[in-house]
Amino acid sequence: MTDAKHKDRKTIIREAANAIAPDRDKWIERNAFYYEQDRDYMRFLIPEGQTVLDLGCGTGDLLASLKPSRGVGVDFSDRMIEIAKGKFPDLKFVAADIEKPGFTKKLGGPFDVIVLSDTFGLLDDCEATLGLLHDVCTPDTRLVVSYYSPYWEPVLRLGDKLGFRMPQPEVNYLSTADIENLLHLADFEVIKAEWRQLLPKRLLGLGTLVNRFIGTLPLLRRFCLKTYVVARPLRGAEKPGLSASVVIPCRNEKGNIEPAIQRLERFADDIEVIYVEGHSSDGTLEECERVKEAYPDWDIKVTTQDGKGKGDAVWKAFDMARGDVLMILDADLTMPPEQLPKFYNAIASGKGEFINGSRLVYPMEQGAMRFLNLIANRLFAAIFSYLLNQRFTDTLCGTKVMRRSDYRRIADNRSYFGDFDPFGDFDLIFGAAKLNMKITEIPIRYADRTYGETQISRFRDGWELIKMVVFAWRKLKAF
Repeated sequence: MTDAKHKDRKTIIREAANAIAPDRDKWIERNAFYYEQDRDYMRFLIPEGQTVLDLGCGTGDLLASLKPSRGVGVDFSDRMIEIAKGKFPDLKFVAADIEKPGFTKKLGGPFDVIVLSDTFGLLDDCEATLGLLHDVCTPDTRLVVSYYSPYWEPVLRLGDKLGFRMPQPEVNYLSTADIENLLHLADFEVIKAEWRQLLPKRLLGLGTLVNRFIGTLPLLRRFCLKTYVVARPLRGAEKPGLSASVVIPCRNEKGNIEPAIQRLERFADDIEVIYVEGHSSDGTLEECERVKEAYPDWDIKVTTQDGKGKGDAVWKAFDMARGDVLMILDADLTMPPEQLPKFYNAIASGKGEFINGSRLVYPMEQGAMRFLNLIANRLFAAIFSYLLNQRFTDTLCGTKVMRRSDYRRIADNRSYFGDFDPFGDFDLIFGAAKLNMKITEIPIRYADRTYGETQISRFRDGWELIKMVVFAWRKLKAF
């Protein structure tokens, strides 16, 4: 009896899709603002040139708008697929039931991104369907699920009755928590969730203004029409045996150069150490060269940055580094070098892809951070958690760790943000968030420096942080 019911439901869904297929483009044109906004955000989440699998592709418009290097669309409706093939002959389209085991064998995976847009509510068993997708995933694949908010169910049903919306078969309306739980059950880890389109109509430009400046605000955004959830597969996330490059940017830190190497543990079989000197006046460069000669059992390299600022130093070192894992260790040693194995293990075990240190969880040494700095850091961490849709407790801890391959992707996509960051931290943080990397924080015990003076100005750098907030809001929310 249960199988018969499932068959009947699938038959109803297929017949409804086949019936609406010839008129789908007309309905899209009629609700052009909604579809434009949806595709704009999808393009924000999915950079051009990826290999993309679109499950529930309809007539292929979303897939084509993503400009994939290789795009494959799958739909339950033979008629939808027939139209999609005619519209987009450079893409591959397959008619298949994505709930049937083995359907992935026709697709030629794996894929960088798998999209399920408005598909969840049509499935009989979302968990089982998600489980099948591991066959076309790598550990770096991103799953993007978009769906209608259940808060909008009465409005959407009314739109169906009044003929304002494309005819739909009976569907399930799932909450964000429902979707996240189903992903968890199928061995996918949620990276972030976002809500868009508080007003899905243009209304002489009012819709654009509301969606950009009001619909993205905390609390209000939960009432938007569309939910977007980004997840990654957990199977095969471990990456043992990675080599590492420890980058130590240093300016007027002569007294910390030798302690840095003395306190560094051999947490990997192959470790490279790169001192990047920043035009010091206290003999730091000469001390770096001396330490290099004094410790021949370490693979130590010494270079001088070309420009100014920590960011410039780090980018130069990252470009010359050979390790699989890139690690930043500030030369003031307020982040104890003994803590670096925790960061390496988090990457190697697959617990994160961008590992950020946090100085604001454990108690810190007396005098390590001034009170106003502490309050400001906590405030900015809360703001950036909202802006980036991933939890942050400390954005300015100097220790940040990622795979070299992921850094190359951040660098290749740097044009989206441009040259905006005087600190060097936010270039990496924003880049990782934009690429949907899993950001994991590791609490450290922040120490007072034993040599030299801090190079941070509370008021000048505080103003720069305020500008970072405005910049991030404009590039990550109000676009």
